[in-house]
Amino acid sequence: MKSQYGSQHDLSGGPASAARRKRREKMLDASDVRLLLLHFIAQGAAHGYELIKTIEELSKGEYSPSPGIIYPNLTLLEEMECIESRDAQAARKAYSLTQEGERQLAEGQETLHDIINRLSSMAILVNNRSIPEVERAINNMRMALNMRLSQAELPQQTLHDIIDALDEAARKIERS
Repeated sequence: MKSQYGSQHDLSGGPASAARRKRREKMLDASDVRLLLLHFIAQGAAHGYELIKTIEELSKGEYSPSPGIIYPNLTLLEEMECIESRDAQAARKAYSLTQEGERQLAEGQETLHDIINRLSSMAILVNNRSIPEVERAINNMRMALNMRLSQAELPQQTLHDIIDALDEAARKIERS
């Protein structure tokens, strides 16, 4: 199944990438995942792996639901008679929507819109964070903080100055 959100995305698969996905694993609750599954299955019959990749593409790799999230929800949707397997004997079950699935998808349109916006905004964030000047500035801030905070005995006034500087930078960014 080709996603309408399809694009190039870099998934290095390294430890940092895995840790980032693991942290974001809980960003959707089970009902959100089920609604997304119904949405993508409505676009064309798909199997679990295709659905994982489609959701991953939507967020440009920032959220990748695990098989442990997807397959139990597919089973539940099948038990709820929202989806059905095209060929139950196939190695990879391709699912299609039933009338009940269509009804639940129609009822959840507002929530679905919010979920898609949330995942899409993650993709925008990744793109904007990868602007070289932004990356450099973030790394400079991180390095300056780490160097300063790694000193054994920081005076209380220095801590207050660091906190004030960070708060001021945050305010300027929020209002920009």
